[in-house]
Amino acid sequence: MKNFFSVEDVTDVYDLVKDALLLKKNPYNFKNFGRNKTIGLVFFNPSLRTRISCQKAASNLGCNTWVLDIHQDSWKIEMSDGNIMKTTQEHLKEAISVMSIYCDILAVRTFPNLLDKEYDYQEVLFHKILKYSKVPVVNMESATLHPLQSLADVMTIAEFTSFFKKRCKVVLSWAPHIKPLPHSVANSFSQWISKIDQIDFMMTYPERYNLHKKFSNGISTTYNQNEAFINADFIYAKNWSSYLDYGKIICKSFEWMITEKKMKLTNEAKFMHCLPVRRNVVVEDSVLDSKYSIVLQQAENRIFASQIIFLKILQYLS
Repeated sequence: MKNFFSVEDVTDVYDLVKDALLLKKNPYNFKNFGRNKTIGLVFFNPSLRTRISCQKAASNLGCNTWVLDIHQDSWKIEMSDGNIMKTTQEHLKEAISVMSIYCDILAVRTFPNLLDKEYDYQEVLFHKILKYSKVPVVNMESATLHPLQSLADVMTIAEFTSFFKKRCKVVLSWAPHIKPLPHSVANSFSQWISKIDQIDFMMTYPERYNLHKKFSNGISTTYNQNEAFINADFIYAKNWSSYLDYGKIICKSFEWMITEKKMKLTNEAKFMHCLPVRRNVVVEDSVLDSKYSIVLQQAENRIFASQIIFLKILQYLS
C-alpha cells in the first residue's frame, strides 16, 4: 500500500479487516518493524480520537511520532497558488515538502469549508498534499472521507457478527445537530459497508439530505426513520449537513434523535457513533449508556485500524 486515501486503496476489505483484528490480539507483534521510523501527524482541524489513536498505533509498531497543529504550531500557511503572500508566511508546497522530509509516513487530517461544493468534493487540498509529499500519505480525514473511522467501524461490526458469519441489517441514520457537519463519516461508511456482502445496508435521513450519488447509488434509503429501524441489528447515528443545499441545516427537528423508544423497534440493535456525540441532541442518554452501545469499542478499534494501515505502508517501504 503506497498511500491510504480511501477504500479504493485497499485490495481486499475482508483481508484487511481480518489482519486488523489479528493485530488487535497481538498488537506488539511488529514492535520492531517501525524501529528508526517516524510518522508525522498533521492536523488542519481539532482531533481527540484520531490524534491519540494514531500515536498509540505508531507506538505499538515501534515508530516515533511528531504532531503538528497547523493553526497553533506553525507559520500561517498559504493554500492557494499564485497569490501574493502578504499575510501568510509559508506556502503549502514548501510546508508539506519539508514535513515529509522529517518523516517516513505523513498522516494528514483536513476539513471541508462546507461553502464551495466543487472545491470540497474535488479534494483540492488533499490532492495538493499528495502531490507535494515525498513520502506515503495517510488520510486521517479529508473534506469528503474518513476511511480510518470506517475501517474501525467495519472491524467493530465484524467482531459482533463473528466476522460476518451472521447476516445482519445495518442502518445509517441521520440525527440532529446544532451546527453544519461534514459528510465524510457518512460517505466513507457507505463506501466500506457496501463492500461487505453479508450486510443488508440501509440509510435513513430527512428529505434533501441525500449523499452524493457516488456514495449512495444502489443503497436502499428511506425518509421514514422508524420504518428503517425495524429488525435492524446495528444503528449507526451520524449527522451531516445537506449536500443538495450544500453545507446547510435544513431539518431542525429533534424528532430524528435516536431514542430508547425507537431502538425498541430493532432486533436489540447495537448502537454506534463515531464520537464526539452531543447527548440528548443526537442520542438519548439512555441509549448511549445502555448495554447495547458499542461506541467505546469503535473508539478502541481506531487504534488498530490506524496500526494496520501504518504497517501495510511500512511493509511496502521495506
